[in-house]
Amino acid sequence: MSQPVELPRWMDLVLLPAINLAMALLVSALVLLLIGQSPLQVLGLLIQGAFGSKAGLSYTLYYATTFVFTGLAVAVAFHGGLFNIGGEGQAMMGGLGAGLAALALADSLPAWVMLPTMVVSAMLFGLAWAAVPAALQAWRGSHIVITTIMFNFIAAALMGYLLVGVLKETGNMAPESRAFGASARLPGLHELINALGIDWPKTPLNLSVLLAIAAAVAVYLVLWKSQPGYAMRAVGFSPEAARYAGIAPRLQIMRSMMISGALAALVGINEIAGVHGRIIPEFVAGAGFAGIAVSLIGRNHPVGIVLAAILFGALYQGGAELAFEIQGFSREMVFTLQGLIVLFAGAMAQVAAPALSRLHKAVSRRNATAGAAHG
Repeated sequence: MSQPVELPRWMDLVLLPAINLAMALLVSALVLLLIGQSPLQVLGLLIQGAFGSKAGLSYTLYYATTFVFTGLAVAVAFHGGLFNIGGEGQAMMGGLGAGLAALALADSLPAWVMLPTMVVSAMLFGLAWAAVPAALQAWRGSHIVITTIMFNFIAAALMGYLLVGVLKETGNMAPESRAFGASARLPGLHELINALGIDWPKTPLNLSVLLAIAAAVAVYLVLWKSQPGYAMRAVGFSPEAARYAGIAPRLQIMRSMMISGALAALVGINEIAGVHGRIIPEFVAGAGFAGIAVSLIGRNHPVGIVLAAILFGALYQGGAELAFEIQGFSREMVFTLQGLIVLFAGAMAQVAAPALSRLHKAVSRRNATAGAAHG
């Protein structure tokens, strides 16, 4: 079994992902040439669609907000030595928790109380849903990947049952709840910007983008600047060594998975409270699985995850523009481009690492030799 390649921190977090992204773009360009499309035109339209207008930028950040939550969820579990594939189900439960709080209390609570209540309710539902696979892993040895996948299906079935049989609005054929009261609607970011005197178009981007930034900062502080975060990372790096150091692995497994589930649940705030204003089916739309790629591309670090989430948001929004602007350019081709980026930046992330490591060692030796000669 090959040993992991050791690289300086800046090369691992900045240079290696940049090289992998460049390789993905190069292969994507070759694929586009094979199907008769201009790579420069496609890239230009993708960037224009994602960042070239206020509306495009807003949609990019709206998608990125969801990916930040799910990417952070995967990263926290990963640092605890776990591979949480249950972000999809945990996000569904977060939306359910936020929605139930809104349906029960929105008519009697003001917004400044209702919205934090929805956030807390969503996080509690998400962490509770993640706690069951965590407990099975910690005390029974059940593989976390298998149990979290199973819980995705259970969450989807439970959500479908509740929306069809319990929460569906009377007289409405669609499987969705009644609309929330006004106090349970998270304001759009355009409302805040317009209040400052800046004209901004109405888009789904809402104040949960600020919650995503706060979550990224909180994850960094917890994992790298606190004793509980150190304990979680110690267990993730070596459970046996952590046990000898007096750290209880079972407790850290529970802690990392519950934090992970709470982060994934915040997708429900972005979608349910910020956009739809009611509980609807399939509002997660694969974001839980996309979060795995976002975390891998971001090297499981909050800063990298935010940048990777923006990249994925740009691919989603810019891809929609491509399918609209270029005749014969289907959504399937957009998914192909996204898949190539995931392949090189995620699954093949270490392909360029050995060459970078050799180059770094050679430069270091040459600098050391030159320093000794001048000394």
